[in-house]
Amino acid sequence: MAHSHLAAARQRLTPAMRGVLDRIDRAGHPPMHTLEPDQARAAYEAGAGVLDVPLAPLDRVEDLSVPTRDGQTLRARLFSPSATPGLPVLLYLHGGGFTVGSVATHEALCRQLAALAGCAVVSVDYRLAPQWKFPTAVHDAWDSLQWLHRSAPGLGLDATRLAVGGDSAGGTLSLVTALTARDAGLPLALQLLFYPGCAGHQDTGSHRAFAQGFLLEKAHIDYFFGHYLRTPADRDDWRFAPLDGVDADGNAPELEGVAPVWMGLAECDPLTDECIAMADRLRMAGVAVDLEIYHGMVHGFIQFGRAIPQALDAHRHAAQALRQAFQTP
Repeated sequence: MAHSHLAAARQRLTPAMRGVLDRIDRAGHPPMHTLEPDQARAAYEAGAGVLDVPLAPLDRVEDLSVPTRDGQTLRARLFSPSATPGLPVLLYLHGGGFTVGSVATHEALCRQLAALAGCAVVSVDYRLAPQWKFPTAVHDAWDSLQWLHRSAPGLGLDATRLAVGGDSAGGTLSLVTALTARDAGLPLALQLLFYPGCAGHQDTGSHRAFAQGFLLEKAHIDYFFGHYLRTPADRDDWRFAPLDGVDADGNAPELEGVAPVWMGLAECDPLTDECIAMADRLRMAGVAVDLEIYHGMVHGFIQFGRAIPQALDAHRHAAQALRQAFQTP
């Protein structure tokens, strides 16, 4: 029965997406959840560019250092299509389950967004689990945004046109950072979210339908969260679960007044139902939400641009959302 359910679910994939998953299966690499975190990071780094678009040439690429509240320094990289001063800027927080991923694994995507949107992108290496558990990544993301807001003029960027964005775990961090920015009175033009993690418990219909055989599997999610979270109670913290988590007083975060959202989802992704629920909650709170669901896609597809045309569509749609938010021609 389970096999027929899986076969039926896989029929929803586009032929190209099915072909990519079949090629990944045939490659025979050990599943990430069977590896030690250092091995998992190395494997993710090694595979990151295989299906991604070529690196877009840009006029300006600079390595930066971002100070944190506890005296550490994060590596970051600035990508800009032009050396002309005054460009708006997107802070980008990469995906990887809070455990893998880096500026390097998401460089092609960040270059693409900079080139298509005509804005600067600053991508940050926030600290990863299990060496750094929740909420370190949350703190690093907010510290990075505050630093970027302060430092933008010195970097020749426009501090009044600032956005935050990310994919998967980076999308979770973006949502939380945008809420923190609202509370601090730091205005953002946009939240750019590719399939963000939103919920503390993986119990929706999409989690059941796509638990196995669609790249991001239940075993991977359990692996990532097992490394990232300190205790099961962290699942109910809004800084991990902006959809259904609460603060120390047991209150869910108010969403009113947070920055507008562009959200790009994959149809065949365990996270899709919680993302749609998050979009609905934001809309109910009066937040403008532009939601795109890419049919027949799996989690992670935006980095498959060499093989998957929908990835290129998503890049263009995201860039258009940035242009509109930043009011760039």
